[in-house]
Formats: sequence, C-alpha cells, structure tokens
Amino acid sequence: MKKSIDVSGRTEDAAIADALAQTGKAREDVSVEVLERAKTGFLGIGSSPAKIRVSWEEQSSKLAELESFLGGLFQRMGVEAQVKAEMNEEENVITCELAGEHVGALIGRRGETLDAIQHLANYVVNKGENERTRINIDAENYRAKRADALTHLAKKVAAKVVKYRRNMTLEPMNAYERHVIHTALQDFEGVSTYSTGTEPNRRVVVAYGNVTEGEAPAEPPRRSDARPPRSGRYGGGRPVSRGPRPSAPARAPYAAPVAPSAPAIPAAPSPVRAPAPAEEAPAAQEPPKEVPAPSEVPAAPAAEPADEQPRTPTYREWR
Repeated sequence: MKKSIDVSGRTEDAAIADALAQTGKAREDVSVEVLERAKTGFLGIGSSPAKIRVSWEEQSSKLAELESFLGGLFQRMGVEAQVKAEMNEEENVITCELAGEHVGALIGRRGETLDAIQHLANYVVNKGENERTRINIDAENYRAKRADALTHLAKKVAAKVVKYRRNMTLEPMNAYERHVIHTALQDFEGVSTYSTGTEPNRRVVVAYGNVTEGEAPAEPPRRSDARPPRSGRYGGGRPVSRGPRPSAPARAPYAAPVAPSAPAIPAAPSPVRAPAPAEEAPAAQEPPKEVPAPSEVPAAPAAEPADEQPRTPTYREWR
C-alpha cells in the first residue's frame, strides 16, 4: 500500500529532513516530489517556504491479509474451516493448511474448488505488489495424496507406451499436476513428456522416444513393418509386396439346363366288346299253371359267368 505526506520547510532539505523524522523512514526508502520551491524575497518580503510530498510503500502483513480473505470467503460459502498459514521468507512462499469437519467441500472434484480458492488468494495478496508471493493452499493433505496418485498413473502409462510403442495423451491438468507428471517421468527410459493445448485444456503427452516440447513426434514403426510376416501352412501371413492380381478368364453366359422330354406313350387299345344278344319276342301268353309246393319246385340251374372284361396294360408291361 502506498502512503504519502506533504511537508513544508524553509528549504527543501529542511522539509525532507522533517518528513523523514515524521515517518521514521530512510532516505532511500521514500520518494520526494517538490510541490513548491522556497522563495527568499527582498529583505524578507515576499518569501515563501518550500513544499514537498514524501511517498513510500507500506508493507502490510500478507499473512494477516490472507487469513482475513479466507475467513470471509468461507463464511460466505457456509463452511467452517480453520486457517493455518506459514511464511517462508527465503523462498517467498506462503503455505496455508485448511482443517475442519466439512473441509471436503472446499476440495471439490479432483481439487477444482481448492485450485480456484488458491487462485483467488494469490490474486488478492499480490494485488499492487512489485514482488510476487506464491501461495499454496492444501486441505486434509490432498496435494500429497494427489501427487502420489499422479506419479503412479504416469509410470503405468509410460510402461504401456514402451510396450505398444504408441504415444498416449492424459486428461487435462493444471500446471502443478503437469509438473508432477514431468518430474515422475524425467528419468524413465524410453519415453519423454511434453505439454500440448491451451488452458484450461492443456494436457501432457507421454511420447515413445525422446521428443521435446514444440517438436512434432515421429510416428513409431508399426508392428507389421518391424517383424517380417510368417510363412507356412499355419503362418497366416502374406507377403508385404504382391504383384498385380491376374484377371479372371471370361465366362460363357449362363444357360439353364433343358430337361429331356419323355417318350410318347401310345394309347391303349380299346377292349372289344361282344355284341349283345338280340332280344326275343315275347311268347304268347299261356294259361296259368298250378304252382307246385316249394318242396316240389326244382332248383334253378347256376348262372353262367359273364364274359371277363379285358384289362388295360400298365406302362411297365407295355414296355
């Protein structure tokens, strides 16, 4: 925060000395602006003192400012949390640890809420400051647990990249998580890492071989090119380069087969029938005779069998 005071004196040097005595600052810690120069006049008539303005930067407590901001923010969010902040003067870093019963609501999905709070805190504390102080906010040791999970994920993905010889792109991450991935794989043999995309969708690419950021990764060889095809009955492979395929010979137009015709069957001869006997003229009526008793009637002679009709021969018998 910038502060200033206006001081007047008989001379400019006297005014500066008076201002330094009032503020308790050293000469190199303040800036002096001359508003009016001193005038001596004639025989003391028309003389006027010098007026100056002394300005300096008031170093407020960043820890107190951070705790005040976080306390008001958590109160508006309806979350009770205790803030414990420590300042590292050598590295100019403030480490803040949050504790409470429902502090998990301040972490959010994959730490998105915690990252947003940290971003706001950095903006508020470093607003108007010439020297920037980095602020790290953690809750329930989430940052350390997340770093261990990312390290395990990075090594697992690197092993797959070496095995399949294919580049793999991870999910979008913030700058801290990308730094964890790069650090975990910087000594992993056979792979390299670089970042691609723009925030907030910037991702880490685990590449096969040595690739630097900004360099187009070379396409790794395919497995079919690196290993010659197998030959044999059960090899299943084919030559890589084959000549032109011969054209198939022209085929005759398709004609439907014609079924053979069956031989004509001659008509069976019609049977010869005997001429019917001519009917005899009725005889003259005779007078009725006496009918004998049944016992005295002689038996009628057996009827002669009728003429047998000729049979039509079958197709097999005809042949």
